[in-house]
Amino acid sequence: MSSLTTRMKEFRAQRNLTQEDLAKIVNVRRETITHLEKGKYNPSLKLAFAIAKALDVKVDELFSYTND
Repeated sequence: MSSLTTRMKEFRAQRNLTQEDLAKIVNVRRETITHLEKGKYNPSLKLAFAIAKALDVKVDELFSYTND
C-alpha cells in the first residue's frame, strides 16, 4: 500500500497562516486544505507546486510518498 504524507499544517503554522488564508492564496476552498492536511485527498501536481510556493518550501519537503 502506498500513501502520501504532508507537512502542510506544520509549514502553514510556522507562517501563521490559517487554512482559509492558504486556501485564498492558492485559489481553492478551505475544505480542500483540510482534506489535504488530513491525507484524505491527493493534490494535483499544479496544486502541490502552488502550495509549496505559497509556503516557500520545496514540493519534496512538503509532500512525501511512501510505498509500503
